[in-house]
Amino acid sequence: MGKSESLVLVPGLLCDATVWREQAAALSATLSVHIASHGAADTLGQMAERILDSAPPVFHLAGHSMGGRVALEVLRRAPARVLRLALLDTGFEALPAGDAGEREKAGRYRLLDIATREGMLAMGREWARGMVHPSRLLDTALMDAIHQMIARAPLVQFQNQINALLQRPDCTALLAQIRVPTLVLCGREDGWSPLARHVDMAQRISGSVLVEVPECGHMSTMEQPQAVTRALRIWLEQP
Repeated sequence: MGKSESLVLVPGLLCDATVWREQAAALSATLSVHIASHGAADTLGQMAERILDSAPPVFHLAGHSMGGRVALEVLRRAPARVLRLALLDTGFEALPAGDAGEREKAGRYRLLDIATREGMLAMGREWARGMVHPSRLLDTALMDAIHQMIARAPLVQFQNQINALLQRPDCTALLAQIRVPTLVLCGREDGWSPLARHVDMAQRISGSVLVEVPECGHMSTMEQPQAVTRALRIWLEQP
């Protein structure tokens, strides 16, 4: 593997290159690393199209959180261009019907209301508390990095990405069609996208490898960067 091969890293909700900073720095020695930007896209499909428009002809693809869902949309549209797939702290099902779906909507709109009234930083401080392992809440450097990343995102981007997630397509059937080396990774204590969901996802993807990262919440790439990078290196070495 060398610089002639490319890796596209896809951030999640309200995240930018910061969320992949450690992995990009470590892997750029041997790969051409590209970090996606979602811009003003308000559907996961639009985000996927932005990646396909700017990405090399073929590439390895890794997505975190909402970025994992975007990665699946990239694969749906252009399976021949994706050499390997990594899905981190993410999901694959559509918005659930009934009470569960209404609870998710209410939770997302509550955060949007805070962002509208008090600003993105205030919302980020509220939201991030449930995004990391409880032991990391007093890690000032980590929490400041997460807070500032969220604060940089425009309110309209938050609105658009909420719309994208609430209208997300179901990828259950797509998982059974995946034929590239696939890593499914999750923080063991991820309270937003739990480990059980990733066990299910890995079982649906033929030949996939499941990695659980101990003492880690949803923001695995920032909470446990070395463990995530190590898992990505092993994934990239698969034939």
